[in-house]
Amino acid sequence: MKVTAKIQKAIATYTPGEIFAFNELRLVPAEYLAGLKALSRMVEAGLLKRAGTGKYYKPSLSPFGELKPAEEELLRTYLFADGRRIAYITGPTLYNRLGLTTQVPKTIQVASRDKRITTKVGNLKVKPVKSYVDVTENNYKVLGLLDAIKDFNDIPDRNTETALVRLRQLIKELSNTQLQDFVDISLEYPPRARALAGALLEWSGLGQLTYTIAKSLNPLSIYNFGIPKKLLPTAEKWKID
Repeated sequence: MKVTAKIQKAIATYTPGEIFAFNELRLVPAEYLAGLKALSRMVEAGLLKRAGTGKYYKPSLSPFGELKPAEEELLRTYLFADGRRIAYITGPTLYNRLGLTTQVPKTIQVASRDKRITTKVGNLKVKPVKSYVDVTENNYKVLGLLDAIKDFNDIPDRNTETALVRLRQLIKELSNTQLQDFVDISLEYPPRARALAGALLEWSGLGQLTYTIAKSLNPLSIYNFGIPKKLLPTAEKWKID
């Protein structure tokens, strides 16, 4: 099979907007040069778009023009290694997705345990953040939620009451397995994050899950979040001010 035909067959398996890397095309070294030339011709013809060095996607068109891939898709090759998730998007970009802020930042924070991910994809700048535990497909959503709790005071343009209600809703939507991960992983976070996590769990009617979190906290410590007690009924018990 000719290299061009081989590439066309491979990219036919990708949906529009889905990023793929050159090394995913399963070419042998002797085909690399011809493969790069074939991809360049496809880009020139508008059949493909470049998403970065060695990364491409099929354009997706709408009545309003071309749809750009979502941040998660643009960064897919950085979030996964050998098909295994190793990182996740966090910070204000995530908090916007979670409905905690209306602001959309120009810099995306990507958290990973062992890998510093610093890159630029299109107009997106990526800043590395260290995650508190190893990132997996099963726990990255819980990690993002705990990050939002940890960064509560730093969420841009945050409405305190709306953000608290939203965090409570997100906690209630967790599965039993995710709730256990939430509790276990919270113990790796700073004390103030643990305190707010415990208060939110209890406010969500899940006080039975908070024992280990409460035991991990210094009973004499006070955690300053600037949250009025009328907005978080469990604040006083968890020494949140």
